Amino acid sequence: MATAVRTAIGMGTAALAALILAPPAAQAAAAGDPVRRPSASPAPSPTTSASPSPSPSPSASPSPSATPYGPRVRTYAYGSHARQIMDVWWHTAGPRRPIVFVIHGGWWSGGDKKYMTSITRSYSELGYTVVNLDYRLSGDAAWPAQRTDVMSAVNAVRRHAAMFNADPNRYVLLGFSAGGHLATAVGAYGDGRPGLRGVVGISPPVSPLSAFADGSAFGSKEQQKLRKAAIKLAGGCVPAKCPRVWSSMEVPFHASAGDPPMLTIHSSEEFVPPYQSEMLKESLQTVGVPMIVKTMAGTQHSAPLYREPGVAESVQAWITARLGRVAPPAASSPQQ
Repeated sequence: MATAVRTAIGMGTAALAALILAPPAAQAAAAGDPVRRPSASPAPSPTTSASPSPSPSPSASPSPSATPYGPRVRTYAYGSHARQIMDVWWHTAGPRRPIVFVIHGGWWSGGDKKYMTSITRSYSELGYTVVNLDYRLSGDAAWPAQRTDVMSAVNAVRRHAAMFNADPNRYVLLGFSAGGHLATAVGAYGDGRPGLRGVVGISPPVSPLSAFADGSAFGSKEQQKLRKAAIKLAGGCVPAKCPRVWSSMEVPFHASAGDPPMLTIHSSEEFVPPYQSEMLKESLQTVGVPMIVKTMAGTQHSAPLYREPGVAESVQAWITARLGRVAPPAASSPQQ
């Protein structure tokens, strides 16, 4: 735990959490209880760092008082790795609110939650609790570390939902590009996830096997890059040599009756073709799970596609239908 705290302090960001959701040794694979963390100062108390209280009251954190309006924003760690962090935006007033988890893209090997800030803010302004998360990249760890990280972040927030004035049984996942693959992979993990009401993917490569085939010497430059990225995600191993890993990465292979409804959006001519989502839709329909695949004209991919006219509005409407409408808070700046 002391190592995790030193890592967090070493990041030096002003928004770094006053609390860390750090797992105990016996639960290293899952998120654990919130513990108090010293403020990010040059000389934190060694006693607090080495022996944090296992379950303090959230009010014990050195954070400013909440205001009746506007979201509170904090950064939390849900694991010991530097990439296992998340920004949580929540409203302290009113009833418990559904949760939107936002997952960035970046070829599984790059990207950062900071690029999702404006999208995160838009769902906070609709009144939801919003979690904008980072995860270990393919250069940090091979598959399924990325899927595990998303589930760990979800579990941590659900476990401490009261702290965030959130409803742990009403949440959706919204992923972009590689983040859309992770969102759909979590949605198809096992026979559904508790509380998960829907999954949205914007340009998600739900079929890495298809991406591998499309990225041959005859594919576009972007398709060849995606093929290499998928190989890196699989630990540097091609499908013929590591079929079990690639099977685990292939979302259409894992559809089950308990999976949540899904929505994916692609451009008609982008390098992650809509047919990948059509494969997933067919697999989900065979087990009775509805899925919508929308195709927009053009070549835009991921966040630029989301910003095309009408796309964000249609995604928001679909999410609202899954989570229910909440009263938007009064306009105010986030409370840091």
